[in-house]
Formats: sequence, C-alpha cells, structure tokens
Amino acid sequence: MTSGIISHNMEKKLVLVSGRAHPELAEAVAAELGCELLPVTAYDFANGEIYVRFAESVRGAYAFCLQAHTAPINQWIMEHLLMCDALKRASARTVTAIAPFYGYARQDKKHRGREPISGRLMADLFQTAGADRFMSVDLHTAQIQGFFNGPVDHLMALPILASYVRTRVDRSKLTIVSPDAGRVRLADQWSDRLGAPLAIIHKRHDPTVANQVKVHELVGEVEGRTCVLVDDMIDTAGTIVQAAKALQDNGAASVIVAATHAVLSGPAVERLKNSGINEVVVTDTLPLSEEQRFEQLTVLSIAPLIARAIREVFDDGSVTSLFDGNS
Repeated sequence: MTSGIISHNMEKKLVLVSGRAHPELAEAVAAELGCELLPVTAYDFANGEIYVRFAESVRGAYAFCLQAHTAPINQWIMEHLLMCDALKRASARTVTAIAPFYGYARQDKKHRGREPISGRLMADLFQTAGADRFMSVDLHTAQIQGFFNGPVDHLMALPILASYVRTRVDRSKLTIVSPDAGRVRLADQWSDRLGAPLAIIHKRHDPTVANQVKVHELVGEVEGRTCVLVDDMIDTAGTIVQAAKALQDNGAASVIVAATHAVLSGPAVERLKNSGINEVVVTDTLPLSEEQRFEQLTVLSIAPLIARAIREVFDDGSVTSLFDGNS
C-alpha cells in the first residue's frame, strides 16, 4: 500500500489527505481505495490558529482532501480550507475537496432581510482556497451545486440506506414518510426504490426560533403500517420526533427513521431514545461519540460510496449513477 495510487499509464498519482475531524472515515476510504493516507502534521496554536503541513510531495498529484464538517464546525471547516490551500501551493495538479456533510448548507437562501447566504459563502471560500472540484453526500438542497463554478459530485446515500431498510421490513406493509414538504422528492425516490406508498407530514417552522416546528396534518395511509421516515439529517431531532409521534398517534405499527447525516446536537439522543422510534438508521458521514450512540441506532459505512466516486473521478469515469441514486 502506498500513499499514492499510480494508474495504468504510470503518469497519474492520486493522494488522499484527511483533516483531524473524522479520521476513522478517512482510514476506511483509504482502505477501500487500497492506499494509505498522506502523512499530515496538524495542530492548534495557543490562540486557536491551525497549522497544517503535508509530509510528502504532492507535486503533480490528483489530490482528494477529506474533512467532516462536524462540531466544532468552524474549526474543522477552517482546517479543511487550509489543507486545500496547502495542496494548491504545493503544486498539486488538481484539488478535490470532499465534505461528506456540507457545513452551512441550511443557510442556502435569505428567508428575511439582512441575512447572509452562508452556503454560497462556503463555496466561494473553498474555490478561493484552491479547490477545483467539490464532493459531498446528500446536500441539504440540490441547488447548492450552483454555488460552485467548478464540478460538484453530489453523491447519494439512498442506495446504502434503502438496501439496509429493505432487509428490516415487510414491504407489503411499508409506507415511506416525508417529515415535511421539503423532503417530498427524497421520499418519492425512496418510494420508487422500495415500491411503497408515500405519506407526507405538513409542518410549519417558526422563522424566529431555531430548531422548532409544529406538526399540522398527516396526508397518507399509515395505520397498521411500518413507516420509514426519511430525511437528509437529524440535528436536534425535534422534527423527526414530532413526525414520529404524529405517525404513532395515527396508528402506525412501527416507525423507522433513515437519514444520511447524524448531527445529533443537544437533546437529540435523549429525544430519540425516548421517542418510541424502533430504529434510527444513519451513515457515518459525521463522527459519533460514545455518548451519541444508543440502542436503536444503526450506523452504515459511507466509505465505499466515497471511494468509488474518488476512483471514478481519478480514472475519468462516470459518477452520474452516484448522483441519482441508481448505483
């Protein structure tokens, strides 16, 4: 195993580098690729500034820079930007920034006056730092791809999650549930993949209070059925737990939650543990501490998907199937 992968023409070199936020994922991706992570020196100065340096040459390499945007999110985003800048200044041929979970994705538009569009600012920062290409899994909204001027590989965890859920349910009694109107397209894709009917929970956000919602009504048949609530992320779990309660109140036989990103902030773990939800299925796009793990939680590896996308980009192959969930 080497820190670079040489292609058949012996002219192209791939290097995979990782920040400190989620080393387990980076090591799993490297194992899937059959390489080792490039050695990196990274530490914090006393005042909080971050220092990074690569221990081997990356000149002429196709560099893939992986970092999880997890808490403390601003620190790890800054480290990610610095690594991209270091790669570009070290004469890497191309730099692909990989953020399995894209920080600030929920701030993709102005809801009211005098607000930033932070998701766009993030894209500008990565391009300024030297990233030629960006790769992420299940962006909060697909139009975030338009914030970047270069290629964006928008991967989908749906095949991984759906393949697992398929083994856990009686599909004749299955209903896919969107927890809000914004996730109807995602729920549609699940519905098509598993051949199950769709239900929608209508909710309303209070724009003046973060992470608080109210359930208004449920559209669809859920009584006596196994309901799979699908979402892109679970943050404080307020939305998911309220949606699960609405399903239970309407006679659902059991509730499974499937989401790509397990942010699990603040009260999320306690809410999920005490919600009566039968299983919570997530991927490891973000690291989970022991305190964030609980009996109903199942964590699936995203590493094979990311490794396959890296391989396709490096070999000038097609990543289209990884965009649309048909892989």
